[in-house]
Amino acid sequence: MTKLKLRPASLVLVADGTKALFLRNAGDDVYPNLVVARAFKDDNPPTRDQGTDRPGRVHESATTGRSALETTDWHVVEEHRFVETTAASLSRYVENEGVRSIVIIAPPRVIGDLRKALPETIRKHILAEIEKDLTKQPIYEIEKYLADYRSEA
Repeated sequence: MTKLKLRPASLVLVADGTKALFLRNAGDDVYPNLVVARAFKDDNPPTRDQGTDRPGRVHESATTGRSALETTDWHVVEEHRFVETTAASLSRYVENEGVRSIVIIAPPRVIGDLRKALPETIRKHILAEIEKDLTKQPIYEIEKYLADYRSEA
């Protein structure tokens, strides 16, 4: 297990489906000092508040039976859209600020969406992907987590 070395001026993205924080490391690799560079929050109400349609119906071709179709989960659709928007903002930020290393801390589904949405020119700067939801933690807890983090690579 190797210790994560968070370089000075590295970017840490802490995200989930409704919130994203861009944190710059103003410290060093031993004692990270994360400073908020940007923050995004998406107002994503539950599906019951977003969609009102009844589920669709399918008529069987051979019999008179009918079946219901699964309804769209609008909450999940909005989470995917928010992650795509976050990926576009991350790309612009990395290019404009000259970021050389990125650490992503997010739940597994969000990391998967980010992998799909980020261009290869940005993905090559990713130092680590940590599958954990730390969006509700204060920054000092994120700093502590990163200082103690060890990867299995």
